[in-house]
Amino acid sequence: MVFVPDMRYFIMQRIGRYFLEIILMELIKLFVATGIYWLEIPAAGLRILCGCPMDSVKHLMKRGLIMPTEKSGVPCETGPNAILLSDVMLQNGEFANLGEFPVLQMLYKQGMILPGHPNNTGQKPLLIGQAEQVNAQMQYIFRGNYGLISREEIAACGVDEACTDAIMRMKLRFAFGAIRPSRTLLDGCVVGDQEVEIRNGAYVVRKGRNRYEFRYKEERVQVDLNLEANQRYESAYPLGFQHLPRDYFSIIHSGEGDGWDVNRPSMSSILMFHGKIYLIDAGPNLYYNLSALGIGIDEVEGLFHTHAHDDHFAGITSLMRSGRKIRYYATRLVRATVEKKWAALLSIEEERFAEFFDIHDLNPEVWNDIEGLEVRPILSPHPVETTIFLFRTLWQEGYRSYAHFADIVSLELLEKMVVSEPGQPGVDRACFERVRSEYLTPVDLKKLDIGGGMIHGFAKDFVADRSQRILLSHLARELNPAEKEIGSSAPHGMQDVLIAGESDFVRRRAFALLQSAFPTIPLHHLRMLINCPLVDFPPGRILLKAGDVPEQIYLILTGAVEKIRTSDGIFGRVSSGAMIGEMAGLLGSVSRYTFSTVCFVKALEIPVRLYRELVQRNGFMERILRHSEIGAFLQSTPLFSEGMSPPVMAQLLEELTHRTIPAGEIVVCRDLSRLNIIQSGRIERSIAGVKVDQLQAGDHFGEERAVFNTPCLFRLTALEDVELLQLSGEQVQEIPIVRWKLFESYHNRAILVVHGGDAEAGSLRWNSSFNIQILEMDTHHKRLVEIANAILEILHSGEDRGSLENAFESLVDYTEYHFEAEERLMARYGYPELPRHQEKHRQLVRQVLEFRANVQQITTLRQVDFNGFFVQWLIRHIHNEDRQYSTYLNDKGVY
Repeated sequence: MVFVPDMRYFIMQRIGRYFLEIILMELIKLFVATGIYWLEIPAAGLRILCGCPMDSVKHLMKRGLIMPTEKSGVPCETGPNAILLSDVMLQNGEFANLGEFPVLQMLYKQGMILPGHPNNTGQKPLLIGQAEQVNAQMQYIFRGNYGLISREEIAACGVDEACTDAIMRMKLRFAFGAIRPSRTLLDGCVVGDQEVEIRNGAYVVRKGRNRYEFRYKEERVQVDLNLEANQRYESAYPLGFQHLPRDYFSIIHSGEGDGWDVNRPSMSSILMFHGKIYLIDAGPNLYYNLSALGIGIDEVEGLFHTHAHDDHFAGITSLMRSGRKIRYYATRLVRATVEKKWAALLSIEEERFAEFFDIHDLNPEVWNDIEGLEVRPILSPHPVETTIFLFRTLWQEGYRSYAHFADIVSLELLEKMVVSEPGQPGVDRACFERVRSEYLTPVDLKKLDIGGGMIHGFAKDFVADRSQRILLSHLARELNPAEKEIGSSAPHGMQDVLIAGESDFVRRRAFALLQSAFPTIPLHHLRMLINCPLVDFPPGRILLKAGDVPEQIYLILTGAVEKIRTSDGIFGRVSSGAMIGEMAGLLGSVSRYTFSTVCFVKALEIPVRLYRELVQRNGFMERILRHSEIGAFLQSTPLFSEGMSPPVMAQLLEELTHRTIPAGEIVVCRDLSRLNIIQSGRIERSIAGVKVDQLQAGDHFGEERAVFNTPCLFRLTALEDVELLQLSGEQVQEIPIVRWKLFESYHNRAILVVHGGDAEAGSLRWNSSFNIQILEMDTHHKRLVEIANAILEILHSGEDRGSLENAFESLVDYTEYHFEAEERLMARYGYPELPRHQEKHRQLVRQVLEFRANVQQITTLRQVDFNGFFVQWLIRHIHNEDRQYSTYLNDKGVY
């Protein structure tokens, strides 16, 4: 009898061979999602998550790399035990290193920290990467665990002594009695250009920016975490497109899941008031979430922020992609926590957060009136500073109201935290009763966190709630029958209308946008334009093709539109306020770009002939034509390809100047008070005589001084005649999307200088021994090293004394700012040696002023030994004096 195998035999044979090959491999590398890889070294006991942008845990779960299991009969999950961090903190405008949830998954869901758990072997989760990134993650996770970490930090937010004590006692109870630095929970493996052992015979070496090579025995594998120019980290879940009306007062349900839900966005809502868009929290994939709901970034009026955990915080970078500052609403306690976590992630000063938002601090426990929308933030028990929100507005026979309760605690757990001794960690009985009463406040619509566990709520606590409608949220499963008796769930994009809109809010927005673009146009002409039809477009519809002459101009009112020219690598996005086809229509020329809708879009359709006639009658044509070529060029550059409304672009063009740099000329620092865009020609950027890169048409330089008030770090030499467009730094500073792009490129280059400088060439390179383990002060010290390198570059290149004087002025200004901040910190915690330290600061300021005066007397700048001065002046101070107060503050839990 002849055996004839069927297809299943061959399939099973091939599958078996595949898995046998995997078992025999020393290193197993899997692609997980954009910017995320899985690397397993079974013999070394290593499972490495390579790249951890937002929702990386959800991606691992979807790939089956995190699964429920048991060990010795104890339920737990599989998953990684190490994380490879990106070399850069931002990629294409988004956080590249968000290790909070992967670390939580290791510690709690795998059981690595749970007492008596079989996975608690004493081995800690491991962070792998460059020293700067490992330290930044340690600090960011520290703030994610605890928020504000001392009575002094809480009191600095204007909280009275009694409330400060109550918050700290509650915080310590959640922290099991003590606030501990991240290194008690995590290990770090610092990687450089030399191969280092990770664990158990597994090795890693850095091969270039974001490129690492792993080795076990003779087998090697490389991991590249770089994103392409137009790549974005992808969402772990698909979302359908929604077409939502703009109402008077309504709630759009934009997220009902939690940080572990692989199918839904994390708990969030969108509050619509008078047709304006307000976000409640900024969870992961916010950009994608808003697009699915037909909302462009430039439509967002403000953000109400509950707290700083990543499932409510990670998408905040999306709001920096707006053409104007979005309002930021939070209590001072919450804002302070967010600023400290944001600053830790990026290793920058906390104050810079306000450079990207229009800050509006809310008074806690009382009603705050925001143009008719009243909001009452209430402190909610949670490991980090958290407020729940009550919203209301006056209507007919009273108020219509909405309550957003994320994150809350179960009343059963809170009651167990009640203690009678005043100084013990926990809460008093009065606090428990107050929280229970606040939770049960009756409203028209209430959304609740019922995630359960140690730090989330339970539905059963709201059985007696008299609210008209209750939504249950913040969980990664379906509601059970008992929960369905209390409340219901909401599909993504569902809209609860509390007060229907009778006004046409979209046309009112069109009127405001046109009036902003043409402030002197007569009212009857505006009414003529506003009377044009409103049109709706589905996702993926081409509004205008490259090469076509437009017959209509579309003023985008809601949604977002992609702007594409693949021949030049242009792929941007515009939203509310953009005029599609405006320039081509006015000139009667073909469009340079293709415009395609990202989501549902509503636009005002204006006939080209009418628009052209009104522009000519009101004297705008000459100005528009005068700036048409330059405006088109700027909008073709990566810096200005998206998020620029016509009025903002017009203001930039009005202040724009031109400059020509002859071949061979060096661009001196004192000429960099404006942001420079290269229109034609090439410039070489170098430091200490070593070429860094080459700039060409469309590239920019000068943001160090023009935008960030720091001396230029590099020498710039024209390789051929160069034509420049020079923009006002003050104007650019007020455009968040441009400032955010500039910050990413500037920050990455500054890290290269401070951490990768060539000491042999005379650069000052940051050394881990300079760290005093207090994040804010370490950040300041790195900035001083950055400024010092700028001075060294000026001296090395022999530039004019005006550039050097500007650089010394920056050094003195930042030194005084740093010393003031350092002294405030020491005073806050009662450092006993503060007077002596203050005297030392005064001496250091005198020394740098004397050195600057002496330099002015030296004829040849290359003779100045600034490197030797700086080491004696600041580095010795860090080692000798700063380490003394840092030890004192570390003992008080300050890191």
